[in-house]
Amino acid sequence: MLRIENLSFRYGRHGPLALRGVSLELADGEIGVLLGKNGSGKTTLFKNILGLCTPLCGAILLDGADVARMSRQERAARIAYVPQDIRFGALSVFDSVLMGRVARFGLRAGPEDCAAVERILAQMRLESVARQNVQRLSGGERQKVAIARALAQEPRLMVLDEPTGNLDIANQQLFCRQVRALAARGIAVLVSLHDLNQALRLGERFFCLKDGAIRYGGPKEQLDADAIFDVFGARVRIIRHEGETIILGGETP
Repeated sequence: MLRIENLSFRYGRHGPLALRGVSLELADGEIGVLLGKNGSGKTTLFKNILGLCTPLCGAILLDGADVARMSRQERAARIAYVPQDIRFGALSVFDSVLMGRVARFGLRAGPEDCAAVERILAQMRLESVARQNVQRLSGGERQKVAIARALAQEPRLMVLDEPTGNLDIANQQLFCRQVRALAARGIAVLVSLHDLNQALRLGERFFCLKDGAIRYGGPKEQLDADAIFDVFGARVRIIRHEGETIILGGETP
């Protein structure tokens, strides 16, 4: 379980608060979606969860352990991250995904590590490019490699920062299936998305950030038209069609 308690953070000693008393809980196997306009604090919250920033106050607990007290290796074994800005070295796709398991195997990968990578490449439909230099792939393919690398970590928590931005519709659907499969294995998933309809299809709990604070937190029923206007400043219409909730005009600005 991920539990964040009264977390506040600022950049610089005298800067304004970028996060203000953020508290949220995400159970094992639960998919949480973080929503908010650009600049609302989503990426800053992720950096605090990953141990890249030191909170001003508050705590981030993963399975009851304080993330701030974990070693870098321990965090890498427990938390996987797919950022917006994906960077790879001059490695093959296979080796790039294998790097996701470094915290587990240390200096040398074993047969079980290679088997895990082959399985994930098949799941992500990357077998045909497994030996190619990842830097020569398209943006969408590199995004899939980044997700595969995170899957290879076998984390307790998966953090994804706008992971579908470079993916076409088919690969967005593949991504959603993989996230659900992760959750079914008891892994907590926290993902930021721009597309509100995709968020509704994928998420189980929703956390709306505005000006660094959680404005709304809970099930999808809380995402009504008034809440969306408050958080995003956009007027939308919400309808039900064949058992699904659909937001018309609901992509964030």
